[in-house]
Amino acid sequence: MTEYGSGGVPLVVAHGLFGSGRNWGVIAKRLADSRRVITVDMRNHGHSFRSDDNSYAAMAEDLTQVVDHVGPCDVLGHSMGGKAAMVAALAGADVRRLVVADIAPVAYSHSQQPLIDAMTGLDLTQIDTRSDADAALAQTVQDPGVRAFLLQSLDVRGKAWRLNLDVLSRFMDQIVGWPDPTGQYDRPTLFLTGGASDYVTRAHRPVIKQLFPAARFAKLPGAGHWLHAEKPRDFEMAVRVFLDAAEQKG
Repeated sequence: MTEYGSGGVPLVVAHGLFGSGRNWGVIAKRLADSRRVITVDMRNHGHSFRSDDNSYAAMAEDLTQVVDHVGPCDVLGHSMGGKAAMVAALAGADVRRLVVADIAPVAYSHSQQPLIDAMTGLDLTQIDTRSDADAALAQTVQDPGVRAFLLQSLDVRGKAWRLNLDVLSRFMDQIVGWPDPTGQYDRPTLFLTGGASDYVTRAHRPVIKQLFPAARFAKLPGAGHWLHAEKPRDFEMAVRVFLDAAEQKG
């Protein structure tokens, strides 16, 4: 865990697949002007522990332990981290307010396996600089933004990925899936999505409202799935407005 700021209701941030708490440093520092912000590395990511279990039940339990350690807090989760945060909240973790970034409580048909294949296919013994890695990865990953994101998890000097790619590959169906937990989370919840993303649509709203009856919805125009990286200031402001408004009410 990395902590920023102090005071106020703490905010725990859970990153998405292939990410790390480090990806959220800029936004965390800005939000920390009025609250304590804790970024975590999810299991099998970054500097977190390695495990043979990358199920949402396991990730939700990890987050619940963080919440128990921090005390009653808000939680922000993006993509995989958003699903883990939803499962934790539905299971009764003491989450005061929840922000779910560009993900719905549903199973998706896409797979991120091609990105795992691209990373595992990189001959790291031939990589001496990050630019070397970018050039090599460009042969299989055309989008420079996606490459830049993935390469944040590459330890160039150690010639290793800070990702447990074998386990993530084995659990890919579960990661893009949804475990169908029971219960409801009736506290303030914001589903914040990218206007150019198709991860959360109006068709998802009935199931969202069933599980999260107090859910509100907001979009960042022009942002895709990695909305916090593409529109960091807009993302930060939307989260700040929601948390501040909910705090004043409650």
